[in-house]
Amino acid sequence: MFKHRYTLPLLAALALAGLTTSQAAHAQDTLRQRVQEEKGMNLPARGMSMAQVEKNYGAPLRKLSPRGGDSAHHPTINRWEYANFIVYFEKSHVIHAVLNTPAGNNRSPDAVN
Repeated sequence: MFKHRYTLPLLAALALAGLTTSQAAHAQDTLRQRVQEEKGMNLPARGMSMAQVEKNYGAPLRKLSPRGGDSAHHPTINRWEYANFIVYFEKSHVIHAVLNTPAGNNRSPDAVN
């Protein structure tokens, strides 16, 4: 059937590359969708203080263990988990807020309440 001994492995590699490209395109579409969803939501804004976030959004479900803080180049990052989003703070001010992943696989075993 195949005259060259490399034909079958080459076809398999091409098929695998097609699957990988398809998966990458799906991941990119999913990321775009999440960014659009975040734009439409009322998430804590960059620069808000912890007190402002708690006043406007209530107490978080979990306050995750702080990370960093070991040097000036690695400031302390605090993470608060709400039902639909997570807020990231540098020291005590918001640097970013993101939607929770659909599967909820952003849950951390290092949660502190």
